[in-house]
Amino acid sequence: MDWMPLLSTLTGAVIGIAATLIADRNRWRREEARHALELRRAVYTEYAAALKDAGEEIRAVALGDHMSESARDAAVREAFRRTGLHTASERLWLMGPPLVVAAGNEAFHSLRRIRDAYARGVAVGSTEDRTLIQERRTAMAEMRRLMREDLGIGPLGIE
Repeated sequence: MDWMPLLSTLTGAVIGIAATLIADRNRWRREEARHALELRRAVYTEYAAALKDAGEEIRAVALGDHMSESARDAAVREAFRRTGLHTASERLWLMGPPLVVAAGNEAFHSLRRIRDAYARGVAVGSTEDRTLIQERRTAMAEMRRLMREDLGIGPLGIE
């Protein structure tokens, strides 16, 4: 019996199956990478938006009239809490790479310093407020830069 045609057929089948498996695995990896990128993009957007919303909320409260220091403190802290920033922060901690998480954490803490200042009665537009706002802008710019880098998007060049 001539084994050559059978071996050729078997070899061809093995090569075909292996090529299909390799192609499927590569396709799966690309899809997983694309999905992870989209998920990080959504998390980054949610976090940056929550930071912005929280900043606007506490500023609005700080600009309002309050009958007492404790009422102002409670109002500023409640405005900070209701923005969903803590949930967005946890998502960032779960999904982001270490450099992005560290930058996001710095942006969070810079906003929290502003919150605490407003709660103490620091006036919007005061010297202390302007210094804290500048620190927040710097932290936000660095966070966005790292997020864009992680997503494969070039720098804006406007911050």
